[in-house]
Amino acid sequence: MIIVFTTFTLPKPITREEARRIFLSTAPKYRGVQGLFSKHYVLSQDGATAGGVYLWNSRSEAEAMYTESWRSFVREKYGTDPTVTYFDSPVVVDNVAQQVLTDE
Repeated sequence: MIIVFTTFTLPKPITREEARRIFLSTAPKYRGVQGLFSKHYVLSQDGATAGGVYLWNSRSEAEAMYTESWRSFVREKYGTDPTVTYFDSPVVVDNVAQQVLTDE
């Protein structure tokens, strides 16, 4: 499994309420995406940085998302360029599903 952190520094800080509205407007884009287990939208407490934490089945499925088209979408929506960082995630504890998942 792969964890991806995307972050972008906003041109001006936004409130939690503004972030919620924006995030809800883009959430449908991520439903049903091949290989994406979950996406968590994030906003720094000062409202200056936003992004997402994604759990993917594989790196190739993750890379299929972060295309130039996706980067353009982020630029248009938030007015800034995103940073994308990949991490291996060999074990995940899911307390909602009461499971421990591994990448085997």
